[in-house]
Amino acid sequence: MAENTQGTDTPIDASTPSTPAAGAVAVPDKPALEGLEEKLTARWADERTYAFDTQTTREQVYSIDTPPPTASGSLHVGHVFSYTQTDVLARYQRMNGKNVFYPMGWDDNGLPTERRVQNYYGVRCDPAKPYVEGYRPPEKPAKNQRDWDVISRRNFIELCEELAVEDEKVFEDLFTRLGLSVDWDMTYRTIDDVSRSVSQRAFLAGIASGDAYLAEAPTMWDVTFRTAVAQAELEDREVPGAYHRYAFTAADGEQVFIETTRPELLASCSGLVAHPDDERYQHLFGTTVTSPLYGVEVEVFPHPLAKPDKGSGIAMVCTFGDLNDVTWWRELQLPTRTLIGRDGRFAADTPEWITTDAGRQAYADTVAGRTVFSAKQGVVDALTAAGLLDGEPKKIMHAVNFYEKGDKPLEVVTSRQWYIRNGGRDADRRAELIERGREISWHPEHMRHRYENWVEGLNGDWLVSRQRFFGVPIPVWYPLDAEGEPDYENPILPADEQLPVDPAAEAAPGYAEDQRDVPGGFTGDPDVLDTWATSSLTPQIVGRWSRDEAFFHNVFPFDLRPQGHDIIRTWLFSTVVRAHALNGSVPWTDTALSGWILDPDRKKMSKSKGNVVVPTDILDQFGSDAVRYWAASARLGADTAYEVAQMKIGRRLAIKLLNAAKFVLNLGATQDAVIRTADDAAAVTNPLDASLLARLAATVEQATRAFEAYDYARALNVTEQFFWAFTDDYVELVKDRAYGGHGEAEQASVVTTLATTLDALLRLLAPFQPFATEEVWSWWRAGSVHTAAWPGAADEVAALSFAASAGDAEVLPTVAQVLGGVRKAKSEAKVKQRTEVRSAVVTGPAEWLEKLRGGLTDLKAAGNIADLSLTQGEAGESAPLTVSDVQLAPVEDD
Repeated sequence: MAENTQGTDTPIDASTPSTPAAGAVAVPDKPALEGLEEKLTARWADERTYAFDTQTTREQVYSIDTPPPTASGSLHVGHVFSYTQTDVLARYQRMNGKNVFYPMGWDDNGLPTERRVQNYYGVRCDPAKPYVEGYRPPEKPAKNQRDWDVISRRNFIELCEELAVEDEKVFEDLFTRLGLSVDWDMTYRTIDDVSRSVSQRAFLAGIASGDAYLAEAPTMWDVTFRTAVAQAELEDREVPGAYHRYAFTAADGEQVFIETTRPELLASCSGLVAHPDDERYQHLFGTTVTSPLYGVEVEVFPHPLAKPDKGSGIAMVCTFGDLNDVTWWRELQLPTRTLIGRDGRFAADTPEWITTDAGRQAYADTVAGRTVFSAKQGVVDALTAAGLLDGEPKKIMHAVNFYEKGDKPLEVVTSRQWYIRNGGRDADRRAELIERGREISWHPEHMRHRYENWVEGLNGDWLVSRQRFFGVPIPVWYPLDAEGEPDYENPILPADEQLPVDPAAEAAPGYAEDQRDVPGGFTGDPDVLDTWATSSLTPQIVGRWSRDEAFFHNVFPFDLRPQGHDIIRTWLFSTVVRAHALNGSVPWTDTALSGWILDPDRKKMSKSKGNVVVPTDILDQFGSDAVRYWAASARLGADTAYEVAQMKIGRRLAIKLLNAAKFVLNLGATQDAVIRTADDAAAVTNPLDASLLARLAATVEQATRAFEAYDYARALNVTEQFFWAFTDDYVELVKDRAYGGHGEAEQASVVTTLATTLDALLRLLAPFQPFATEEVWSWWRAGSVHTAAWPGAADEVAALSFAASAGDAEVLPTVAQVLGGVRKAKSEAKVKQRTEVRSAVVTGPAEWLEKLRGGLTDLKAAGNIADLSLTQGEAGESAPLTVSDVQLAPVEDD
């Protein structure tokens, strides 16, 4: 923790002695933020302050589908930002009387964990390798990947699980220090036996209903990771390229020029397409042309997707160069001529559709067995040598599909994969999922349009099988025929009580292990489910779907899904898809979308850019309450700059709260002085006190309304404004009365007001600054402020309103403004603020002078004013009242 900066903020009571009330808890002589996090975190754990009560009803519960962070990733300030915003909402609901179900999960499933394990231990997985009992990786991993240990799939999975647990401890320490009010007894992992069982059970339910199906189809493929990629995982990146212009030859010898960035796919060409209205090519529709180099005849087709203004206006359809090729191939029923394999290389053998000797030799010379890069060079060199390339290639920058975690452009290969229906090929289901989105309340509302735009733009079902090692295994086996070929039409499925299963390590039901991969036996599906196929089930996993239906009924549909706006298309949409299919419902009633963290140059923070901030650094420097203040100051959905200045303000607020509370409690304020009923309110007799309470009542109403609208930033703003008015204006004005300078009744009025205001402020600020508020609460109240009632309860508001009814909310700011004018005059005269004002004149409209009279006694005492004349006149330019003719007493030497 940084050095205590409390001394930079002068304690309110620094100049006045105080007397603690009899029976009150002793207030520290020097309140400080240091040490609060450790002390209070331990107390909350011991007292189970945030535990979810399972003996409940659905009406009592507020359930949160908390985002499980990727435990294999590094911690960054974005975690602090978004998880604080969720915690603020959770704390409000708890204080509002809800039994808050607020679990935490760890997303340790999938590719990020695999990559981290590979790099951390220096190992690579080879499923063909035998399992080694008790295997331990090298103490010092080899620097060169070629020298890494090659281990079995089972050994690799063991290392993934081992490292994931260690990473999760680091995350839990951070979140605990940040003050997240989660129930740490209800954590889950996306790769443990429970999650695997739920994920497999949901997948099998999809097979039974027809929502999950196996198909051989064109698939986006990452050649580096050797895995299929779903549409939601695609990322467009601008990369350099070049248009290469060469001609196909028509039967009459006409040269039909195409321009392409992928000349290496010439051998995969299945046809040419041009727009139906393009007069340049209408005479060619239905005829054939012959490809250069390979001499293959292909037909020319009209299709509305062709763009007359792109290149030469006529395009090769290669199976497959991109997703447009897939559309043309499907709609025009073109032959499949796939040449690029899962390893990213062209087939070594010449395909049967190249029939001429020259074409077969050209294939062998240009692309056979080559990578995409070298094949492109081979084709360009061959076209150039034959004089078939028309002009020099035209360099361009263009958008290319990448896997979001990949480094090389994706290829489209034909493969057998599992899919889940998501409306991408079904207009009726797409409409149903859009309607589900409209059943959800979005915060902010405009984010719903991102969801709808994504659903409407889907071009295929959700590909959920992945060719990886660490993940939830697809729970399917296939019988093998007499030739050893799999029968994909009749998969073997496990019984529910067998879940979770691993078909790569367990024999199929009714078979023995020695029948694996032999004719007449069985083979296990080698793939795992896409990580989103499990993460999309977080409501079902943590809600105990299919394991404890009574518990599930009490939390589902969840009340809130908080998440980043950048994964609406992945996590949010996929969760809606699964809840719609499995439960016939939305997964939650509300969703809160947080924004990105931007660096001072307004760029998104990312490790690749080197502009990330380590959260432990700022927690050490400013403390959790200060960092939480910064995070909670940002509205939902808003991309927010990383601002140290905001954290400094948050720290000052927390320190001021400690000092203000010390002042109030040392005056004798007790919980018995807090207004709870109309009878209690009778103690408030002074207009200035009633004015403060009127403003407090308005603040409570505004903060409550803001929280109900999920606008926590607004709630913090109105609360903070009131807090500074309370400490800087009211407290300074009432010191004389508070110490009994005007009799017991006036003292009782101010003490009641101070106690009531402190009590409410602690609860208003508790969701934002849990440590400082809990510390102050413990000085004079039993229990925890975080389980105390939110100050918006009807009976409390009624009592507060009754106390405020005798006052005018404008009295306090009016009196404070005049006191400020007097102090300004003293500052300009360069005298001490305690210097006596012999006389001064206040001028303004009658209605504002009347407001001033409500606090005149306190004003004169606070400003040490002997005589104050009130003169009716015009309002000032910047305020209704102006202070003039300030006559100061002669300054005596100290």
